[in-house]
Amino acid sequence: MTIETFEHYSLIIGCTGLILYMLYIIYRMGEESKAGRYGFMVLFIALGLGFVGFIVKTILVEVMG
Repeated sequence: MTIETFEHYSLIIGCTGLILYMLYIIYRMGEESKAGRYGFMVLFIALGLGFVGFIVKTILVEVMG
């Protein structure tokens, strides 16, 4: 395994782990604030748009480049 391959897979695994951790944090925030179904939806949409944009940007760069 080359260093480039290791770095590529490490980046994918690291970013995936951070995104999953952010989802967990959003879930805990909704749970602790006793948000209802609508509150959870707003939390996940509003706070989740940041990493959705990151994922879309990554996909577009791979497809176009």
